[in-house]
Amino acid sequence: MRQPVEELIEKYKDTVFRAALSVSRNPEDAEDVVQDTFIQYMNSPRQFESEDHIKAWLIHVAINKSRNVINSFWNRKRVKFDDYLENTNFREPEDRRLVEAVFSLPEKQRIVIHLYYYEEYSVREIAETLHISEGTVKSRLARGRNELRSILKEEWDDDE
Repeated sequence: MRQPVEELIEKYKDTVFRAALSVSRNPEDAEDVVQDTFIQYMNSPRQFESEDHIKAWLIHVAINKSRNVINSFWNRKRVKFDDYLENTNFREPEDRRLVEAVFSLPEKQRIVIHLYYYEEYSVREIAETLHISEGTVKSRLARGRNELRSILKEEWDDDE
């Protein structure tokens, strides 16, 4: 199965952007990764089983491309994630703190937290997308949740 790239861009550009941003922590890099991901789809002769398979493939490619970006020389000379947060409007002040807490997690935990809570993937879907076992996904989710609980509890304790 193949779908026109224009349809996929319309449907999944935000999803791919958020996945790339969760790894790269830089909106400009994430935008570049989105473009590169869809270009790779266009150039790939691969056939897909379903639209869900295409979406999972796009996210997987975006995560890998984001990892390549953060390991590159140019990454050391870029605008920091904090600058992006300063220019983002959040509905509630707590939303900003939650985003900061999620982005402070180690990459492996951050990715599964993002896919589970923001993209609403199941544990099985995350395991398939990242090519890891379901047990590993559950373990990373548990560690990420515990770390978030710890980070946010410190914030709440400081506010009292």
